[in-house]
Amino acid sequence: MAKKSAFTINFEYYLLRFFCGFVNLIPYRVAMGIAAFFAWTAVRVFKLRSKRTMARLKGVFPDKSERELKRIAFRSFANILQSGVEMIRAPRLTRRWMDRHVVDGKLYKDRLQAYVDEGKGVVIMVPHSGNWYMAAWSMAKYGLPLFAIAAKQRNPKINEWMKRQYGDIEVVERGSARTLVEIRKKLEEGRAFAILPDLRVKEPDVEVDFLGGKANVSRGGAMFAVKCGSPIVVAVMRREKGRHVFDHLGTLRPDPDAADKKAEAARLTKEAMALIDEKIRLYPEHWFWYNKRWILEPVHKKS
Repeated sequence: MAKKSAFTINFEYYLLRFFCGFVNLIPYRVAMGIAAFFAWTAVRVFKLRSKRTMARLKGVFPDKSERELKRIAFRSFANILQSGVEMIRAPRLTRRWMDRHVVDGKLYKDRLQAYVDEGKGVVIMVPHSGNWYMAAWSMAKYGLPLFAIAAKQRNPKINEWMKRQYGDIEVVERGSARTLVEIRKKLEEGRAFAILPDLRVKEPDVEVDFLGGKANVSRGGAMFAVKCGSPIVVAVMRREKGRHVFDHLGTLRPDPDAADKKAEAARLTKEAMALIDEKIRLYPEHWFWYNKRWILEPVHKKS
């Protein structure tokens, strides 16, 4: 992939910083209201990806009315824009802010800390629901020894900006030669690993029933749990009356006597995705229906 020119790097970065400056100047609730207004305009007026998104929703919820599906589409896009606002403001989100905006955040941190205290680390799977970053930001603010994995941005200045936005979360760079070694080492040290289940892997991995179709899901997170003996906590985030809510869906534990590690990781992955599928169906407006490469598209297998 070609490198960006110095002009492009600076233009993208300073445009981002200008926009961030505006978002940080206005009150939080005003910024969230503006994000919701832009989402309504994009979805209802300009019909942003309307046919594609509505087709996806109808495929999963054939019994819901057109009006209800449009409401889900709007709320889903509003959630994405509002999550963007919170990403921009992330360095300003203090523990006191978390107390006001994250329901029972400290209680949930203590619950996760109990798993960490077992000494084998914990893998926390949180999908693209609500503001999934808030799960990590809040737990880190409350003192959970948390780390995550992230891809390196092509623009080096924006890459450094992203690192600052992660705040108290230690980030391991995806794609590095030592990435897998670092993750396993940190789990063995008894730390918490936050990971988004990768639903769009290009190579065939674990085929799961998901949202009425078949999804190709990476078993990577579960494999770390199997190798380290770590419990897997499956959770989702959602918005409720302007606040963030954790929904703890279940805690999965790898079989220490499993002879086939890959098969055990596949089993855990399927169980985790079944829990996530059930929750998305209950709260579909929090799920990211607008991703560019839809998760149920067939995998191109090598001949």
